[in-house]
Amino acid sequence: MRQRLRLGVYSLLLHKLRSCLAILGILIGVTAVIWLVAMGEGVSYQAQEQIKDLGATNVIVRSIKPAQQSSSTGGSFFIEYGLLRADYDRIVANVPALQQAVAIREIRKEVRSTDRTVEARVVGCTPEYFALNHLTMERGRFLADKDSNPPDNVAVLAAHTARNLFSYQDPIGKSIQIDTDFYVVVGQTAERDPTAAIGGSLDSQDYNLDVYIPLQTLRWRIGDMIFTSRSGSREGEIVQLSQITLSLARLDQVDETADIVRILVDKYHPKQDVGIVVPKELLRQAELLRMMFNLLLILIAGISLLVGGIGIMN
Repeated sequence: MRQRLRLGVYSLLLHKLRSCLAILGILIGVTAVIWLVAMGEGVSYQAQEQIKDLGATNVIVRSIKPAQQSSSTGGSFFIEYGLLRADYDRIVANVPALQQAVAIREIRKEVRSTDRTVEARVVGCTPEYFALNHLTMERGRFLADKDSNPPDNVAVLAAHTARNLFSYQDPIGKSIQIDTDFYVVVGQTAERDPTAAIGGSLDSQDYNLDVYIPLQTLRWRIGDMIFTSRSGSREGEIVQLSQITLSLARLDQVDETADIVRILVDKYHPKQDVGIVVPKELLRQAELLRMMFNLLLILIAGISLLVGGIGIMN
């Protein structure tokens, strides 16, 4: 054994340059593989955590704007698409495992205080929306059921929206203006990390730039039709609901619920203006991609070590 060891060391010293290059190749190859594995694991972990934030036991149904299906009336163009309030009722009536269904309507609007104006995402929602999206309060209170019966002009500001409108003053009790209506601020949410876009399924979302008002208030004060003016013409959208999130009690109920919702969507939305996102399926796909990536790295590592070993043997 000692004789073989001495012979190996002698061979390495006999061809110093070739030996150093072979060893360097092995070190670089192994280091690169370790770095790539670590980076891949980090990216995979972040993606999986974002998907988990959506809720593994949730099914998300979203309105999708179809391409070029607008109608024209007197110089105005409008398109009607997406989820209906009737869809919400149908889903609640036909999904037996449903724990809760949370509907929202999202609109981009200018929001004004006494001396400042910001553009924000105005979200018409119910009180359940805050817990569903892990929002906590920094000041004041969440929206409550009493704010919708009858619809009341109250609002909860997200952290950055409150700061942009009122600097570092306490916004509770102050008024904001959306279109021609005024709303009393009853709460301010704490800061929350934005979510990144997940493939082509969901857009990125910054919860710090929102304004939350009761869903019924948005319906009566702002309405379903939103107009914008462009190049001398008016373009409008008619959307009743932007999203419905279905929460289930158990993970094994998700697939059956998603199938029921797909049947309802296919039946009542032939224009394909509604999409379904199942975080459980996204999580499964992310795990599969992670495994494939790791196998590829193992293959690369094996090739690197093989090449380095051949160099030493020669």
